[in-house]
Amino acid sequence: MSNLKMKEAALIYLDRSGGLQKFIDSCKSYSDSKQSYAVYRFSILINPSDIIELDAELGNHILHQPLKAAQVFQSVCFIAVKTLSLIEQLQTEAQINILLKLTHLPPLPSYSLDLCEFPLDYTSQRFYMMQGIVIAMTTVTKYTQGARFLCSDEACPLSKGFQYIRVHVPGATESATIRNDFLCNLCSSSLQEDRKFRVLGDKQIVEIITTKALRAFQGYSNNQPFRFQSLTVFLRDELVNEVNIGNEYKIIGIPTCVKTSQTALCIEANSITVFNPKVPSGISDNLRCLLSLTSSSYWKFTAILANVFASQIVPPGTYNLLKLCLLMSLVQTSDRNKELEDCLDLLIITSDILLVDRLLNFSINLVPRGIRHPVSTEIFPTLSRNKYGTGAVSIQGGSALLAKGGICFIGDLASHKKDKLEQLQSAVESRSITVYISGKKFGDDMDQQMTFPVQCSFWSFVDMDSSSRRNVQKTNTLIGQMDCSLIPANLIEAFGLLINCNESSPCHPLLPTVQHTLKKAIDPEGLLYVASKQFTTEDFEKLLAFAKNLNVEFSLEAERMIHGYYLASRRIRTDSICGSKLSASALKYLVSLSEAHARLNLRNKVLKEDVLIAALLFETSLTLKYGAAVLCVAPNAVFPFELYNEEYLEQRDIYLTECQQQLQQFIATYGPGTAIFASDE
Repeated sequence: MSNLKMKEAALIYLDRSGGLQKFIDSCKSYSDSKQSYAVYRFSILINPSDIIELDAELGNHILHQPLKAAQVFQSVCFIAVKTLSLIEQLQTEAQINILLKLTHLPPLPSYSLDLCEFPLDYTSQRFYMMQGIVIAMTTVTKYTQGARFLCSDEACPLSKGFQYIRVHVPGATESATIRNDFLCNLCSSSLQEDRKFRVLGDKQIVEIITTKALRAFQGYSNNQPFRFQSLTVFLRDELVNEVNIGNEYKIIGIPTCVKTSQTALCIEANSITVFNPKVPSGISDNLRCLLSLTSSSYWKFTAILANVFASQIVPPGTYNLLKLCLLMSLVQTSDRNKELEDCLDLLIITSDILLVDRLLNFSINLVPRGIRHPVSTEIFPTLSRNKYGTGAVSIQGGSALLAKGGICFIGDLASHKKDKLEQLQSAVESRSITVYISGKKFGDDMDQQMTFPVQCSFWSFVDMDSSSRRNVQKTNTLIGQMDCSLIPANLIEAFGLLINCNESSPCHPLLPTVQHTLKKAIDPEGLLYVASKQFTTEDFEKLLAFAKNLNVEFSLEAERMIHGYYLASRRIRTDSICGSKLSASALKYLVSLSEAHARLNLRNKVLKEDVLIAALLFETSLTLKYGAAVLCVAPNAVFPFELYNEEYLEQRDIYLTECQQQLQQFIATYGPGTAIFASDE
């Protein structure tokens, strides 16, 4: 009676949810094909909340005994097929393969599978929800959805028909579905597969890690050792190719234990949805107060942010230019699993690699996808044989794909070999990486290639005082040009911004940093400055999380100015022999810089004042690469004065206003066809 009641509830649910009509449409497709199948596969969408309200027992079966629940729906669907004469070729109930697709699970701890907890439950054969980032995936291969077996004794009644049907169940291997040791229940003769009725489906294997495991890639662990392990997820049929390396997903599936060379916990995925974190509602009170106090200026807020940023690593007032660029690059990140088009790559030239390394490592910890590339691993995807023996090729994502939407800090550029630098240059220029899969090497009939988008910003530095650099005779350079002869010219060009960081302070380049280092050695956890107490690391995390989700658009005058500067700069840096020194991506970087400064100011509109900062930073970078040009920008143009008090901030505003007038004059002179309008016009 209980089973009959559940069947009635299943039929009522199918009717109310529209599932019955979808089932009838699927049956019509099978019937129109006029072909006999061993297995007819149907996917039914299940909302557990609606099912439980309708019939608690059936809902309990779906959540905790999904295989038995599928049998209930299998019986209902078979009766429907026979009653309504939907599929004439169908003979037995065993030929119907029901897949229950859950929309969600109850938001209770017992339904969550935390990849950091031990032991993990893989014996209950019920649904769990887990969340993780895809770090590897295989190519798509085939598996057996279902097969027909016949008794080998021709005199046996079961040597015909569709009495012996094998279907794939969660956790089953190919050898469990297709074997040669099955016996007939009637005469005990061996069963043989009727191969022409085998039904194949697509299969893909991916590996995920919990978001907490990203700590291992951020170079910061609070001196607490920890380990993490990836979890294998099997995707089948409609779920194949639904995931991308680097994305974070919520996965509903059934844990199972798969034996390879060693026992491994795996998940048979039932449904997958992209995880998008909530957008923060605002910033801290201290930063909100600062924003209000500096509202009369277009530049003071970001100047103060850069001045006090990372005071745990360097004293306030030092490395302001670098810190502003770091904040602008961080604010251009995204954790919404969307296309990241406004990457802002930074290449830093420095003689103090230890301090710069600490500063960059501190900065990447402020965003969820700040990845410090381990030297022992690969930046870009690599290939290996799949450990589950499926014949598929496993593609390991690498640091760049893992840092999707964030920052990939690759350390000292000199620590990478020539071929890796060439690969980096190609990826930065095209924002994609192509993996070639040799069919001969991996046992396939043909070669394949897969292209992955590279959606992160790259940070790196070059040591100007390295032994190899000191032993090289410097070539003749132009005014303002840095000697970067040991770095491939094309790679320097590929990076959006080149930053010179050889001075910590114009007046006192060493003393503040030395004092800071000594005090930190005595009291590592101490807050040495008032700014560290007023604007904490959490304040900057909230600021970046809020600002990077702002949708910004260009004002008309900002758009005219950025195009005018680009055209004028391209014109003066073009010669008849080498052509233009500005790459095709120069305009994209200018746009990204302008948007970043607007976001950092918590504005939704890019103003000409934002374009000015972008132009000064970009022109400084061009000067380091190629030498000074007509628009001669001082190396410290963005921070011409030390920011001791309000008076110095006012002087900086006056200086930047003068720079803006010079920029407009430069555009009017060298930007043909560009109209620059005064404010009164």
